[in-house]
Amino acid sequence: MNEKIKNRKMTSLIIIAILIIGIVSLSVINNSNNEKTIETNSNISNNKKIEWGIKRETDHKQPDLGSNNKKVLEKNNGIAIGNSEKKNIYLTFDEGYEAGYTPKILETLQNNNVKAAFFITAHYVNTQEDLVKQMINEGHIVGNHTVNHKSMPDLSEEEIKKEVMDLHQGVFERFNYEMKYIRPPKGEFSEKSMIETNKLGYKTVMWSFAYEDWNENKQPNEDNAKKKILDNLHNGEIILLHGNSKTNTNILDSVIKEAKNMGYEFKSLDEFEK
Repeated sequence: MNEKIKNRKMTSLIIIAILIIGIVSLSVINNSNNEKTIETNSNISNNKKIEWGIKRETDHKQPDLGSNNKKVLEKNNGIAIGNSEKKNIYLTFDEGYEAGYTPKILETLQNNNVKAAFFITAHYVNTQEDLVKQMINEGHIVGNHTVNHKSMPDLSEEEIKKEVMDLHQGVFERFNYEMKYIRPPKGEFSEKSMIETNKLGYKTVMWSFAYEDWNENKQPNEDNAKKKILDNLHNGEIILLHGNSKTNTNILDSVIKEAKNMGYEFKSLDEFEK
């Protein structure tokens, strides 16, 4: 009788042990599945398209760049605004094609001893080789605006690499110049696209001031444009202007001179201070 009781106890212990092992195994499987779900969801949000924008302030205060967008940018070593205590300005131009104004822009920069950054496409390189060479020879930065100016979050990793590196290689072969700054076309990027361009050795450069200057058929009034630019000057500003703008070309000299009179100093992106 004692032997039967002992056997029943042993059987019960074995069953309990099996049940415990089963529960632990299910827990591990569930945790594993949860981790996969979290990772998948992370990858989805990782490629969420960010359309860059700013909220201007008054009295030459730094603008609001949007906390989430700024967080993603800075987390991935990108820049859009510099040190809030120093009156530095970083002048940049986007150049998808040449409209006949860049020679005068370069002359104005030379006369005022200002170095700028020009973000160019493959079309610009292929059609304006002499101007790109002049930019480099005069100490300006030439940045990557991709081959075809496509929204980067819409591209695969391989497509991003091709859009960036085909232009990189083309510029290097022509001018022996290594580009290192990139401006995402259309001001659109994602954390995933930034990670990919970082892998390619590029720093993303956004901006803390821009205005509607790109439409050649609807150029802003020169006095209004000048006032808008000067009223919104702020410490650490990265200015985005478009090189196909007649208005920008005509007001650039006076904008630079008045900004300097206000105590601002124009710096190269290579001198960027956070």
